[in-house]
Amino acid sequence: MLPILAFDTSAAHCAAALLWQDGLILHDEAMEKGQAERLLPMLEEVLAEAGLGWSDLKALAVGTGPGNFTGVRIAVAAARGLALGLGIPAVGVTRLEALAHGLPRPLTVVEDARRGEVYVQRFDPDGERPARLAPALAPVAGPVTGSAAGAMALPPAMPLAEAIARIAAARAPGAPPPAPFYLRGADAAPPADPPPVILP
Repeated sequence: MLPILAFDTSAAHCAAALLWQDGLILHDEAMEKGQAERLLPMLEEVLAEAGLGWSDLKALAVGTGPGNFTGVRIAVAAARGLALGLGIPAVGVTRLEALAHGLPRPLTVVEDARRGEVYVQRFDPDGERPARLAPALAPVAGPVTGSAAGAMALPPAMPLAEAIARIAAARAPGAPPPAPFYLRGADAAPPADPPPVILP
């Protein structure tokens, strides 16, 4: 499945990684907004740095969240559109499994979900438990990592985009298209007014 191009915009960044036979290329830029405009130019820069073109790719990988709602949708939509146009698979990888990748198990990932809550997922040697939302002050036993894991947190084994690429490269082909991974409902609510009547 190499070369594989991975990217993530689920947090306040735009990150990309190209994993290929000759090694790894990483780009990661901090940004609160503007990922939609920056993502495709960044991907083209990564490919150009390797001397590759879009047609050389064998697969795409994308971070599916949880995280910023808009950021997750930007990356997932880009991955699905590019995969369709290029005729190659796109593989979704959650932020939580990417943060756990390369670290010893058992391990619990604890990521800030704001509003006094955290995203929590436990990774055991024989598999992982379902991810969930929990109160930010809920105790977590054993080794931990993540932005809300506290002073005892293990550092990530590698940059997020690299982990996404490596997980996707090891996955068996035939996975369903990537979809946003949400653990909380959207902030925006549908309008209360009834839709307008469309005249024949």
